[in-house]
Amino acid sequence: MSTPAPLPKVGSRGSALRSTIAASGSTLGLGLLAILVALILTSPVIIIAGASPIDAYANFFLVPLSSQFRLLEVLVAATPLILTGIAVAVAFRGGYWNIGAEGQLLLGAIAATGVGISIPADWPPIVVVPLMILAGALAGAAWALVPALLRTRLGIDEVVTTLLLNPVALLFVKALVQGPWRDPGGITESPPIVEAGHLPQLMDKSRLHLGFLLALVLLVIAWWVLSRTGIGLRIRAVGLAPHAARFAGIRVERTLLGVALASGAIAGIAGVSEVAGIQFRLTSGISAGYGYTGIVVAMLGGLSMPGVLLSALFLGDLRVGTNKAESALDIPSQIGAVVQGVILLCVVGLLAIRRWRISRSDRPADEAEPPAEDERHLENAPA
Repeated sequence: MSTPAPLPKVGSRGSALRSTIAASGSTLGLGLLAILVALILTSPVIIIAGASPIDAYANFFLVPLSSQFRLLEVLVAATPLILTGIAVAVAFRGGYWNIGAEGQLLLGAIAATGVGISIPADWPPIVVVPLMILAGALAGAAWALVPALLRTRLGIDEVVTTLLLNPVALLFVKALVQGPWRDPGGITESPPIVEAGHLPQLMDKSRLHLGFLLALVLLVIAWWVLSRTGIGLRIRAVGLAPHAARFAGIRVERTLLGVALASGAIAGIAGVSEVAGIQFRLTSGISAGYGYTGIVVAMLGGLSMPGVLLSALFLGDLRVGTNKAESALDIPSQIGAVVQGVILLCVVGLLAIRRWRISRSDRPADEAEPPAEDERHLENAPA
C-alpha cells in the first residue's frame, strides 16, 4: 500500500516574506483597479442624486481624514470590518465559503451581553472582559458548527446554510431584546452590561477602544498561521486543490471544520467588540451589516491579511465619509452602500477575468477541440 506524499516544508523566512510582498502587490493593484472602475460606474448615480461626483468622492474619502476626531472615527468604523474581514478571509482561503459572518457576529454579541448583564458588578475588568471575549468566540464558533458539519458530513453547500442562518440570528436577537432581556425602562434593548465589561478607550474624548488593538493582534496571528506554519500550509492546500490535498494525506474534512470554527469564533469576537466597546448593551441594530461587509473587505484585500487591513480602513473611511456627504451635499447615505456593492462586483469580475487569462495562457498553442467521437469515448470512460 503506497504511503501519501509528504507535505512540502514551509518555506524560509525570506521566501515567505517575498511571496507575501508579491501577493500583496498583485492584490493591491487589482483592488485599486476595482475601486477606480467602481467610482466611474457609480458617478451617474451621484449625478442623478443631484451632486457632483468629485464633491461626493472628496467627502467620502478625504474629509474623514481632515481632523483627528474624524480619523479616529474611521478606525472605530474599521474595527468590526477588520474582524469580519479576517473571519471571511480565513474561511475562503481554506475553501470554506462562509457567508454567515453576520449571524456569527450577532451570536457573539448575544453571548457577550449574557455575560455582561449576569456577572456580579464587583468583578474586576481583567476577569470580565476576557470572559466576554471567550463567550463571544465560543458562541460564534457554535453558530458556525452546524453548517460546517452539514458540509463535511453530508456535502451540503455551506453558502446556502450559512446565509440562511443570518436572519435566524437576527430574529434571535429581536426575541431577546423584546422578551426576557428587554430593558425595564420599556425600550427594546437589553439592560446595560456591567461597567467592568466595557473595553477601555484608547484615547480621551474618542470612541476608539481596545477592540481595535485586539483586531490588529488577531490579524497578525492569522497572517502568521496562514503563511508561516504547517497548519496554514494545509489550509491553503485544501483551499486551492482539495483533491490533491487529500492525496497528499491531508484530512480535508477536518481542515474545513477547523477553518469554519475559527472563522465563526473571529466573527463572534466582532460582536463582542460592538457590545463591549460601542453600544454597551444588545440592540437589534447592533450590526450595520458588518458581516456582509466583511466579504467585501476580504475580497477587496485578495484574502491576504495586509489586504484585509487596508480594505477595512478604506471602507471605514467610506462609511464615515458617507455620513458627512449626506449632510454636506444632501445626498442619500445609501449611495455609500451602492459604491461598496459595486466595488465587490468589480473585484469579483476582475478576479474572474484574471483567472480566465491565466487559464488561456496555460493551454498549449496547438490544443484543439476533440472530435465528437472522441468526446463520446471520454464520456463513457470509467471514472
